[in-house]
Amino acid sequence: MPRPERGSRAGATMSVAVLGVGLRHAGVAQQSGKERTMAEEPRAETVGSLLRSEEVVRAVRSGPEDRDAAKVLDEAVLEAITLQEETGLDVITDGEVRRLAWAQTTRFLDCFAATPGRGVLNWRGAGAGSVAPAPPGAGQPPVGGGYPAVIGRVADAARIGDMTAEYAFLAQHAGARTKFTVAAPSYHRRYWSPEHSVAAYRDCEEFLTEIRDYLREVVRDLVALGCDYIQLDAPNYGSLCDPDTRKRMTAEGRDPDAETVFDAELDSSLFDGVIGVTSALHICRGNGPGGAWHSAGGYGAISGLLFPRLGFDRLLLEYDSDRAGTFEPLADIRPGTVAVLGLLTTKSDQLEDEAIVEARIAEAAQVKPLAELALSTQCGFASVPAANPVSTAGQQAKLAAVSRIARRTWSA
Repeated sequence: MPRPERGSRAGATMSVAVLGVGLRHAGVAQQSGKERTMAEEPRAETVGSLLRSEEVVRAVRSGPEDRDAAKVLDEAVLEAITLQEETGLDVITDGEVRRLAWAQTTRFLDCFAATPGRGVLNWRGAGAGSVAPAPPGAGQPPVGGGYPAVIGRVADAARIGDMTAEYAFLAQHAGARTKFTVAAPSYHRRYWSPEHSVAAYRDCEEFLTEIRDYLREVVRDLVALGCDYIQLDAPNYGSLCDPDTRKRMTAEGRDPDAETVFDAELDSSLFDGVIGVTSALHICRGNGPGGAWHSAGGYGAISGLLFPRLGFDRLLLEYDSDRAGTFEPLADIRPGTVAVLGLLTTKSDQLEDEAIVEARIAEAAQVKPLAELALSTQCGFASVPAANPVSTAGQQAKLAAVSRIARRTWSA
């Protein structure tokens, strides 16, 4: 399997073209071109999506040309900002309220087509029966039904709209620090079809490299808008923790370890040449309707191979259930990289006991220094329109708890 090309296209010169100064230092969080000390690290944050009303979902479906719908979405973002700022989070999003699903690439690149018989994951949990064959987060599939597959070259594809446009509104109205979330380059393996994609690419890795280069364009535009925190979402790594998934991949002739190595290096290379930006990677195990999930197994199945290869400032990890395993894999994370512990679930309305959460942070600090830890919810509250089984009051309570616990834990 080829290694990803780290210096191709715009990535190597982005810092010069956009920010005018040197290279980003791997593993050191930075802001406005200055290194952020551990004392300044964000300790309380959310992963991305917030609950959306039916009115908001209808407005998203109406499209950007509907002025009344646009007003509804603007108001929803303002409410999301207020909620997160009033609950005291250090870093906030726009709640992803302008999205139908968390992964958006198929909306903005004209090189995908719907294909039947693909995209099925082993969804389990309370909402598993309501999950469509295409997994949540697939974005808006092309017309015709089925799961999207790449059928044309990304480099040649027409750009349909601007993925970063939603960030401009957030940056204009937020008082707190903001971040932008986007599907990791490696996640796009799920859009590869051995049947439908080979006419465009010799292999999946060539496709992923062009996706990486496209996302470098997105990063460039975000930096130009003043964004200094970019989070990649990669549930594909969570899938690699699941023994059933690994067995299926092997049966298909795939090499899970080789793919892990390639993908980790590819994802890390997205930020080559970028300074002044905190880079983050979120790894979960599926966040479907009604709290459904698709992967089980602790990070220990992949941490030795994956974590040392991830050149990010922060890793957001899911630790809200027994499916996540122990904290021992935190030892495999690079020194200086902050592990954000997702200890408060978004799959239940029940509020966690804060003393238990604090005890779990203390347990994690036995493996990785407390200064290199932070706290968040386990995942978003609504990765797809059919939200998780959490009330608006429950959502607010969990976000506020994240902030309270973080203040007590890292205030010294």
